[in-house]
Amino acid sequence: MAAAEKIKHLIKSFAENDEQRFYSIAMQIAASEARKGHTKVAEELKKLVEEAKSERSSSAVTNILQHPVSRELNEIQDLIELVSHTYHLSDMVLEPSVQETLERIIKEQRKFNELRQYNLMPRRKLLLTGPPGCGKTMTAEALASELAIPLFSIRLDGLISRYMGETISKLKQIFTFMNTKRGVYLFDEFDSIGSHRSYGNDVGEIKRVLNSFLMFIEKDRSNSLIIAATNMQESLDKALFRRFDDIIEYPLPGKEEIVTLLQKNLKRHKEITKSEINKLAETALGLSFADITRACDDAFKEMIISDDSKISIELLEKFIERRKNLN
Repeated sequence: MAAAEKIKHLIKSFAENDEQRFYSIAMQIAASEARKGHTKVAEELKKLVEEAKSERSSSAVTNILQHPVSRELNEIQDLIELVSHTYHLSDMVLEPSVQETLERIIKEQRKFNELRQYNLMPRRKLLLTGPPGCGKTMTAEALASELAIPLFSIRLDGLISRYMGETISKLKQIFTFMNTKRGVYLFDEFDSIGSHRSYGNDVGEIKRVLNSFLMFIEKDRSNSLIIAATNMQESLDKALFRRFDDIIEYPLPGKEEIVTLLQKNLKRHKEITKSEINKLAETALGLSFADITRACDDAFKEMIISDDSKISIELLEKFIERRKNLN
């Protein structure tokens, strides 16, 4: 697309309030400038687009939550939490197949309107499974950032405990809200309502909630992303799995992923060599991404309060071992 055509399409997308197309064309212009060798201009354009996405997303959602469009939305504000999100996919260290799946989801979402013209739906109902600290919640944040849409966390504990007897009605209102405002809707610790309906010690209310969730998610035709996350895939009712477009498993990081994570966390500390990072990665095997990051943070804090100017591999090993002992 020639420069003049891009500008025309940019103005048209702005006039039609088509945010996704507007950002897409702006990024195309930035890429074109980069290819011409105008790297500074390209980086400035990319930064402006990212800042605009973040500000537009946050302000729009805050306004909706502060000024509900209906009595029904007002009634469920205490069940929906607006979550700030700054992580992007590039900030994450992921197993290659998970990375590929998420990139595909983002591409399909960015072509939402085009796919619908052919009666096709982009992937948007996702079940994330795996041990704690392996990136499930961070994925929800990254998807919201990449698509410049708000992230809402559904408080399942409040849904069950506070509204016993009204839970199904509240759940229906949440799905109605999804149609009102496009966003990423995260049902974290999903096993609290998604457990096997055959469990003998389960209360009747939870079984009815699960049956209703199955019905609502199957009928849902909104343009929001629905993400259910759980650490306990084996406890989920099998009927759930076919309701999701993708089931993404997050394993504990292998050595290669740990090396990449350590390189990100230690990039300002040139005194730690590549061979030392490989040694630390061996020590950290079996820990989650979150545990490894916390171990690095603990080591940095120890370095600061001890008035040391450099961090040592011994200090890092100490806190990695401490995290392993906590698990």
